[in-house]
Amino acid sequence: MVYQSSTCYNNIDKLDKGKHKLTAKNTYKVISTSQDDEIAYDANAKRILADKFDIPMTDEIGQEVKNKSCQHLQPKGVSMSKKYNICLDIGGTKVLGAIFDEKENIIYRIKKKTKESGDSTSNVEELIMSVVEELIDESGIKKDDINAISAGAPGVIDSANGIILTSPNLPWEDYDIVKPMKKKFGVPFYIGNDVNVGVLGEYKYGACKGYKNVVGFFVGTGMGGGLILDGKLYTGNKFKAAEYGHMVLNPEGPMCNCGQRGCLEAFSSKQGMSAYIRQQTARGRKSEMEENVKDGVFKSKALKKALEHGDTVAIESVDRACHFLAVATGNMINTISPDVVVYGGGVIEAVGDIFLEKILKEVDKYCMPSIRKTVDIKIASLGDDSILYGALSMIKENS
Repeated sequence: MVYQSSTCYNNIDKLDKGKHKLTAKNTYKVISTSQDDEIAYDANAKRILADKFDIPMTDEIGQEVKNKSCQHLQPKGVSMSKKYNICLDIGGTKVLGAIFDEKENIIYRIKKKTKESGDSTSNVEELIMSVVEELIDESGIKKDDINAISAGAPGVIDSANGIILTSPNLPWEDYDIVKPMKKKFGVPFYIGNDVNVGVLGEYKYGACKGYKNVVGFFVGTGMGGGLILDGKLYTGNKFKAAEYGHMVLNPEGPMCNCGQRGCLEAFSSKQGMSAYIRQQTARGRKSEMEENVKDGVFKSKALKKALEHGDTVAIESVDRACHFLAVATGNMINTISPDVVVYGGGVIEAVGDIFLEKILKEVDKYCMPSIRKTVDIKIASLGDDSILYGALSMIKENS
């Protein structure tokens, strides 16, 4: 049986080098050695398959599959979906896009760097549109088959009207992104704050599925928050709720980018940890993280390596970050009495197990025992896809 690439994209993890083989290095057809199933994958899967089967990755591979192997291939008796949703994660440095089919599976994804688009509103808008167009073109679906487009983006966002009121990392202020997107693609467009959308994704599809009240901390370059109350995303007055990152934990602490001192973000984000590492190395202490924080914030993978190598300064920065996350978590548990607290973001994806272990050792000291015993504490399970799935949730809620 030969399958269409989009149907099989999510089956890559099921492939086993011992049971399956590639027909040739320059094709992406996988043949089972125990049965007659033949699976053709599109260009988007080439990198994952190259890693899995330990073969070189070349542009020719993707072109051959796109142009020859994956056209009009579908199993007999299977009706392919005519409606797809496109979801976007718009960041300060990249735009991640994905196509979901009717079964809520990601069938195609791409990523483009935001910084290549320049600083103007129109340039960022053009980049976002180009991501959507590329998703449609390279996946082989028709524009008429798109049901809706949805996105998460940094900043204060009027999600009811699709107005980006302000964004810290993108050139938008009181910007109506819905009109140009609807004009271009002719389908509904929805947008919300990225961390709110990410927590919504974990609530609907990830670690928090089945809970009704969720507190989410997303640890990245900054510190984002999201809040689900009685099964609904809570955004507060003027869409400004859940700014846990600017909860003041020490009025005499380090300066935060928001202008306050001692915010959670100033201690526990990549910015906060990087500042601590720079401070320590400036005093003459040695750390393999020194070069990684010289001109900004570290990469999460670099922190993971430093911790594995027993780097004392890196360990101290994490201990400090987890201490204040435990304090902030205790405060939120006492205030909200949620069913679950979830930690997500790039740092958690890289070293979440380490963070969770350290937080759990301390958090009980900062909340009432009677409340704490009814609260679960978890790590996000969707990783980079939290915002994509949250964006899908917004489409579902508005359909």
